[in-house]
Amino acid sequence: MKRLDALDAARFLAFCGMVLVNFRIAAEVAPGRDWASILIDALEGRAAALFVVLAGVGIGLSRIPAGLLLRRAAFLFVIGLINMTIFDADILHFYALYFVVGAAFLSASQRGLWLGALGIVILSVIANLILDYDQGWDWDALIYTDLWTLPGFLRNALFNGWHPVLPWAAFLLIGMAIGRSELHTLCIQHRLIMWGFGAAVLALFPQMMVSDPDLVAYLGTESIPPGPFYILAGTGTACVVIGLSLKLWPLIERIRIAPFLTAPGRQSLTLYMAHILIGMGLLEEAGLLDGSLSAPQIVWYALLFCALSSLFARLWFRKFKRGPLEALMRRVTERAKG
Repeated sequence: MKRLDALDAARFLAFCGMVLVNFRIAAEVAPGRDWASILIDALEGRAAALFVVLAGVGIGLSRIPAGLLLRRAAFLFVIGLINMTIFDADILHFYALYFVVGAAFLSASQRGLWLGALGIVILSVIANLILDYDQGWDWDALIYTDLWTLPGFLRNALFNGWHPVLPWAAFLLIGMAIGRSELHTLCIQHRLIMWGFGAAVLALFPQMMVSDPDLVAYLGTESIPPGPFYILAGTGTACVVIGLSLKLWPLIERIRIAPFLTAPGRQSLTLYMAHILIGMGLLEEAGLLDGSLSAPQIVWYALLFCALSSLFARLWFRKFKRGPLEALMRRVTERAKG
């Protein structure tokens, strides 16, 4: 069970990274070269990738039935659509689509999962050669102009949204493959750290070998557009974090901070919605979603929100077994099962 606790802690770390990135997007913080901007730039695309990889690890560990996974996908899709009316960069409805892809690979071998992930990346590369990645985007305002039309929604979801199925679903399949490894062994933990670090470093080189700006962008490690080397870098970073979390977990337990990491990790769905409804809502009420905040200010606000989220989750689990939205999802999907 210690390996599961470590994964919950890693999920909370991924959540904290997403909070920092999303708060900067919502607050329209101007780019900069201060320490806070550098920190958020480093987390952008990596925290969300870790979140998806961990979802795949959970599926790989749980051996969840396809029917239940699809019902959870339907629940997340509905919640995500509601959330999109508030925050365009919602990831939950994308999660639902990843789960649909994952359901098709539940019986696949580890090799099949890796090949499936590779196939998704290849399809993404082909799609970028055929389709116009900029279609639908107003990059100056970061608005998807035809999101609520059927063609625009499908294009956004599958090809050029914030976290499109092509290629983001590859992260889920990779996580499923990792989840079928002997994660409790030091050998696997060391492999995750070393191979992950090597992949993250290797992904940096292709963009240095070209001069065309479009190729530099696509062969780079930024999440927009999500090229093949972004997937390599995101996977490598996720593997390092997972490996280190597993390896260092006995030490973390000894210093007694473990419950404040695992509790929020186990109710990441609830906290994800809270960081939008409450965290961004407070900024909106204060009139601070206008670019007036600096990057350091948004970082400190995000860290305070994450600390309070951890405390809330710890107190909640003293009385309840699951987070509010996690309990609702379980109740709804199990009723559907009945």
